[in-house]
Amino acid sequence: MGMAVSLDLDDDLPIDRLERLADGVFDWLRLVDGIFSTYKPESEISRLARGELRREDCSPVVAEVLDRCAELWTETDGYFDVNAGGTLDPSGYVKGWAVQRACERLRAEGSANHCLNAGGDIYVRGVPRGRPRWRVGIRHPWEALSVAWVLEVTDTAVATSGTYERGLHVLDPFTGAPAKDLRSVTVVGPDLGTADAYATAALAMGLKGIDWLATLPGHECAVVTEDGRALRSDGLPVAPPLDS
Repeated sequence: MGMAVSLDLDDDLPIDRLERLADGVFDWLRLVDGIFSTYKPESEISRLARGELRREDCSPVVAEVLDRCAELWTETDGYFDVNAGGTLDPSGYVKGWAVQRACERLRAEGSANHCLNAGGDIYVRGVPRGRPRWRVGIRHPWEALSVAWVLEVTDTAVATSGTYERGLHVLDPFTGAPAKDLRSVTVVGPDLGTADAYATAALAMGLKGIDWLATLPGHECAVVTEDGRALRSDGLPVAPPLDS
């Protein structure tokens, strides 16, 4: 997927079983990459975008993803647009969706406590040993080795979209111009694919995305603007300080 992916399995299971669970996760992510990568000309999504493959001839997950992206276009007033860059690109949903599906598979196969992190988009389930919840750091958008917030969560998705690593890569679909008013947007909610898409849409909206995020039921958010303001919703699950 062109990014670092880490998996923490904190279940009291035999090592060989944990290794099989981990192998299954990374096999799934490689499969998703092969289908949806916009960087691989032979991927199904690339062939579909070029008109070389019909939607009905693609893997069933392609229709699943594109149908949800169409719903998200409506939910975000058109700001989450898989065609914003001029060609089909559902990456703003696919990464979170793939991680969520991987965690659902882990749960079905007996893992009750895990954290899967794909390039800063994270889903956690259960708890790590010795702690009441998982602690998730939200990267400081100017200082790579620092965090802007630390969250304490369980059974939760945390998605962040920002300009600090890939530059101005998110476009305003209505103007075609790069979105540049927000430096970082984090959305916390029950489903990682949806949270990822909401974060991308808010980044595309610019400053008005701050008020839009406040209207999302069942979600919390944190935003850093390009001029250095840090804002968060009242219910953001900020972690208490660690005991000294």
